[in-house]
Amino acid sequence: MSPSFGAEATADDVLAGVDLSGKRILLTGVSAGLGAETARALVAHGADVVGAARNSDKARAATEALQTAARQGVGSLEPITLDLASLTSVRTAADALLGDGRPFDVVIANAGVMATPQGRTADGFETQFGTNHLGHFVLINRIAPLLKPGGRVVNLSSAGHHAADVDLDDPNFDRLPYDPFLAYGRSKTANILFAVEFDRRHREGGVRATAVHPGVIRTELVRHMSDEATEALMASLAARQAEGEAAFALKTIPQGAATSVWAATVADADAIGGRYCLDCHVAEIENQTSEGVRSYALDADNARALWAKSEELTGERF
Repeated sequence: MSPSFGAEATADDVLAGVDLSGKRILLTGVSAGLGAETARALVAHGADVVGAARNSDKARAATEALQTAARQGVGSLEPITLDLASLTSVRTAADALLGDGRPFDVVIANAGVMATPQGRTADGFETQFGTNHLGHFVLINRIAPLLKPGGRVVNLSSAGHHAADVDLDDPNFDRLPYDPFLAYGRSKTANILFAVEFDRRHREGGVRATAVHPGVIRTELVRHMSDEATEALMASLAARQAEGEAAFALKTIPQGAATSVWAATVADADAIGGRYCLDCHVAEIENQTSEGVRSYALDADNARALWAKSEELTGERF
């Protein structure tokens, strides 16, 4: 049985005494925030991390300390360029990894955007759905042959999925007026549904997938929001707490990275496969409170329908 951790655990708490030497992990979004902290913790415990970021110069600056640690004989960090808002970039990165041929033990789909102004990716998809879901959908499926038996995929989702189910009839807001938080909620539900269906397709081969909520943390993710909007969001989250629920609290970045590294390296694979995790445990279905996971996000038929729509939109079959 794996150790038990809670909301206040940090990535280093989760990995205390864990030797990740020989483990190769692909991590997206290493240039700042949770990605940089997740990479730091994994490298410090011996993992060889391939760190993907859209802005390679920014990623190099953010991970300079990791490179120093790696040279001192712990894990390693290998930066690659990846823009999830461009399927050309995604395919180029995936082809390079496939050409290299070295397998992965874990993929952590950490990168994402939140509450962006209305816009489109390079391929014409609504920015948040295209970046948070479709970019990772193509990347992970393309490199799936590199995942070792016993491997894991960890998709970062959010309690923001409570805001909305996916809308497969109008994924790009062609009909409905655009709302940044509704779009974010759809994309975060998609992250969970992708994990559900990927897990179903790959578990017989020994590869499991899960989705995690890191908690609410002030990182660069909120860069598209004004200070007033951010404060209003925090107040709204606190006000949603139902009677008997734990009081709302922000997490630090080290605490925010804990559930990702727990799901990637420590948790029981069978327990988390096809599920949604938060605070280093598997969440229960909750359709009314501000806790847990909505039932539509774990619905197998919904997951299969999203997969089919994602293949249609990207022009790829997996």
